[in-house]
Amino acid sequence: MKLFAKTFRYLIVIQLIIVTLWSVAFYYSMMHEIYDSIDDGLDNYKLLIIKKAASDTSILYKSQFDESNYAIRAIPFTQAVSITDRYRDTLLYMPFEKKLEPVRILHTAFENNGKYYELKIISSMVEEDDLIKSLFWAVVILFCVLNITILSINHFVLKRIWKPFYKYLKRLNLFKIESDPDILPMKTDVSEFVQLNQSVDMLVKNSRKSYSNLKSFTENASHEIQTPLTSIIHHLELMLADSKLNKDHAQSAIKAHQSALRLSKINKALLLLTKLDNQQFQNRGIIDFEIIFNNVIDELSELAEFQGKTIEMEISGKFKHTMDHELASILVVNLVKNAIIHSLRGTHITIRIFDQQFSVENEGAHGPLPDEQIFTHFFKTENSAPGLGLGLAIVQSICRHEQFKIEYSFEGKHKFTVTGTK
Repeated sequence: MKLFAKTFRYLIVIQLIIVTLWSVAFYYSMMHEIYDSIDDGLDNYKLLIIKKAASDTSILYKSQFDESNYAIRAIPFTQAVSITDRYRDTLLYMPFEKKLEPVRILHTAFENNGKYYELKIISSMVEEDDLIKSLFWAVVILFCVLNITILSINHFVLKRIWKPFYKYLKRLNLFKIESDPDILPMKTDVSEFVQLNQSVDMLVKNSRKSYSNLKSFTENASHEIQTPLTSIIHHLELMLADSKLNKDHAQSAIKAHQSALRLSKINKALLLLTKLDNQQFQNRGIIDFEIIFNNVIDELSELAEFQGKTIEMEISGKFKHTMDHELASILVVNLVKNAIIHSLRGTHITIRIFDQQFSVENEGAHGPLPDEQIFTHFFKTENSAPGLGLGLAIVQSICRHEQFKIEYSFEGKHKFTVTGTK
C-alpha cells in the first residue's frame, strides 16, 4: 500500500470516529434542549393551574382531557406524598383531531385547602416531533457534508504535499548508476524531504564511487589474469609443437594446456556474469532473434556436424526485443551449444520461435534435470559432458537482466523456453 493511501486511510478512520461522536453528541444535546424547553413550559403551566385552583375551585373537578390540556382528581394524602414530578412521552387520543398524537405529560400532585389532588398536564409534541425529525436529518446531512468536505480537503492537501516525493520516487526507479547523472532533487521546503534529498545524493555518490571501483577492479583483475593465461597457453602450444618433446612431457603439457584453456574460459564467463550484475551492457538496439539464431547456427554447424547432430529451426512468429546485441548472441549461443553438447549422437536439436517466445529442445541420455540446480554456478550432473557449468547460469542472468522468463521442462526431451516481455 502506498504511503499516501495509508496516511489517508488513517485520517479517514480518525475523522469518521470524531465526526460521528460529535454528531451524536450534538444531536442529543439539541434533543435535551428541546425537552428541557417543553418541561419548563409544563412547570410554568403547573404553577398557573395551582394558583388558579386556589381562587377557582371549580377546576378541581376537571378529571378529563377534553377541551383543556390538564386533568385533576382528588387523592388521599398517602398517595399524594408518593407522587413526584415525572415527565414522559406518550400517545394520547385527541377528540378534536380524532387520532392519537404524541404528547409530553407531567404527572404531579398538589395540596389545596387541606386536600390533595393529582395533576396531569400535557403538551402537544406534534411540532416538536417534526422539529426532532428535521433536526435528525439536518445532523445526518451535516455529518455527510462535513465528512465529504474534510476528506476532499485532506485528499487535496496530502496529494499536494506528497507530490514531490512521488516524482522523486519515479526518478529513483528510472535512475541507472552506470549511465545517468545525479538525480534531480525535490523542489520542496519540507525538512524531511530536504533531508531525503541530501541522503539520496550522498548514497548515489558513494554507490557510484563503489561501482566505479568495482568495475575497474573487475576489468583489471580479468585482464591481469587473462594476460598470463594467454602467455601460458601460447608457450604450452609452442612446447607441444616441439618434435623433441618426449611422450610423458607431451602428455603433461597437453593436460596443462587443457587446464589453462578451461581457466581462461572460466575467467571470461565470470567476467561476463560480473558485467551483467553491474549493468555494464548499455548498447541497446532492436534485436530480431530469428537473425541471431541463424547466425549462431552458422557458427555452430561444424561443431554439431562433427558430433553427428543436426539443428532444425521452426518459425511460427516474431520475437523482437530492445537489448544489447552481444547479450542476445551470448544467450542464444549458450542455449544452442548446451543442447549440442548434451544431446545424443544422431539426434536433432529443435529451435522454435513464436511471438515473443522461443524454445530449444534436445534429446539427452538421461532423465530430467533437477529444477532447483540447473541454473546454479558450476552445476554439472555426474554423467554430463565436459563443460564449465556456467552456461545456464549466464543464460539465467541475461534473462533476469532483460526481464525474460526462462523455464525448463522435460517430456522425453530437455526443453528450455524463454518468454519475453510484451
